[in-house]
Amino acid sequence: MYFYQYAFVPAKKDFLSAKTPQLQQSAAVWLKQVKKERWHQQAAGAKLRLVADYVPAAKPTTKTVVVAHGYMGKKEDMAARIKMFHEAGFNVLAPDDRGHGQSQGHYIGYGWPDRLDYLKWIRLLLRRRGRDQQIALYGESMGGATVMYLSGTKLPKQVQVLVEDCGYTSIVDELAYQAKSMYHLPKWPLVPAVAAYASLKTGYNVFAADARRTLARNTRPILFIHGTRDTFVPTAMAKENYAATTAEKKLWLVQGAKHAQSFYKDPARYQRVVVGWIDAHLH
Repeated sequence: MYFYQYAFVPAKKDFLSAKTPQLQQSAAVWLKQVKKERWHQQAAGAKLRLVADYVPAAKPTTKTVVVAHGYMGKKEDMAARIKMFHEAGFNVLAPDDRGHGQSQGHYIGYGWPDRLDYLKWIRLLLRRRGRDQQIALYGESMGGATVMYLSGTKLPKQVQVLVEDCGYTSIVDELAYQAKSMYHLPKWPLVPAVAAYASLKTGYNVFAADARRTLARNTRPILFIHGTRDTFVPTAMAKENYAATTAEKKLWLVQGAKHAQSFYKDPARYQRVVVGWIDAHLH
């Protein structure tokens, strides 16, 4: 039962707060001060109030990056990435997923129900900022999985390019990996039982959440990023996701980077690669 709680119920503290790099801390201060708008909407298929921050670019532009945060995180945890995109001249829309930050919700969806929420955020962006938007999707960890899940949906044509950093192949795969690495428990029969119970409890099909299936339907260029020393989401998952993709793609393995730390290994290079990929595919 404890493993179920770990997997699907949000904790009261931030997952990476104890090891927050100085760069993120300074970016968090910047995010508090920068001009932004608070947006709200209702979750897809649920009576939950969701919250997002919209940070307009310093100079008017139709180029917008939608940023998806990680497991047990919140939009403020993406401050360094938001600042990176802002400095590169983009508008940024950064939501809190259901069950995270200021958004309502009692369960973590691991990105699967959240993909439909992000689709609603994209549509809201188009209504508020116009149909001429050029949109990039960027996500880290669970946010990376969210982006990959979104890639298999019928996205608006304004969504033109994707970037995912250290996302997993599927919810079941990630739960099985964590059960083994953190609790020394076998996949069978525990993980399928937990996933089945969670599907009943949360109201969405945990078994359907497989990035390899959605990536097989993706038609947009996508950049995969993963650290070679990631022990939270194994690097092998990035290779599986990359192999499953038939659209234009690139895989960047960051040597020596741990989970969700590729940006901090070399922020300048990370910005060049990520912003360069986005700029090359917006039109």
